[in-house]
Amino acid sequence: MAIYQHMEEFHGLSVSDYPDVLNGGPMAPASLPAADAVAWRLRVDPFGESVRLPDDPEEWAEWEEWPKQFARFLGAVDAGAVRALLVGVWGDLYESDAGEPMAAIIKARDRLVALRAVFVGDIVADEAEISWIQQGRVSDLLVAFPALEELGARGGSKLRFEPVEHGGLRKLVVETGGMPPEAVRGVAASDFPALAHLELWLGTPHYGGDASMEDLAPILSGERLPALKHLALRNSEIQDEVCAAVASAPVVARLEVLDLSMGVLTDEGASALLSGQPLTHLRRLDVSHNYLSEEMRARLREALEPAGVALDLEARDARRYADWRFVAVGE
Repeated sequence: MAIYQHMEEFHGLSVSDYPDVLNGGPMAPASLPAADAVAWRLRVDPFGESVRLPDDPEEWAEWEEWPKQFARFLGAVDAGAVRALLVGVWGDLYESDAGEPMAAIIKARDRLVALRAVFVGDIVADEAEISWIQQGRVSDLLVAFPALEELGARGGSKLRFEPVEHGGLRKLVVETGGMPPEAVRGVAASDFPALAHLELWLGTPHYGGDASMEDLAPILSGERLPALKHLALRNSEIQDEVCAAVASAPVVARLEVLDLSMGVLTDEGASALLSGQPLTHLRRLDVSHNYLSEEMRARLREALEPAGVALDLEARDARRYADWRFVAVGE
């Protein structure tokens, strides 16, 4: 599961950490990768040992604030060539949200002319549980960067997504243990003519994931998503309802990949899926982390595998977890 290890690749590039003052300190530009050769991750350690700050040898600090590290980064690399950025730990995650690092990136938009991908919250469970990561209005990045092609965010607390129109975005991923319905509605009300990959981790009501089928309806209609090929509505406590809605959703007819994994999917939802529109045009259907019976898994194989659909049916034990069913990622 991605939330247990830091990303090693992003936007087709290997991820490279830009060192903070506690982990290597300033580095000469000649010792760094080329600015456009990697996806750069910036993260700080708010609980490290005290060090002398590089810009003031007489000053001690317990850690380097994220905006200061980012300013150092912009001065050390060719900012105009940077293609991808990942925001890791930005401070005390229980006391601060992602607003400050996002504001710093947006402030530098005139320098980051080649930036095409941003991921906010490359934070693993050892650093903060996913539902404790405090996000912000991530849609501001789309407004500031009209050429952005990929946007990702992890964490549902304080997550905001205002409706936007963006002609360049091709991939949008929002990973949460509970995605606020207002944020779901913001994504659904956005116009993304080039978006090919949409992935939403809907989560559970316990962590704020109260989205309804009505909130998802504009996505399932596909009207604002004419280029969509990969739809993932994952990690939902109401995965049976999601499957029932997907069964008649207009957008499905032009998909290549349908991902309904990580949620509480039972025979009821899978039966609704099989009773709906044909799925034999798909390249892949992912319903892993399910609570399906052996009989239902056999029905799915019989219906789809002869047509060449790749199936991921990795399951929980439906009988063992009959009274306690849960999504793959909650806290």
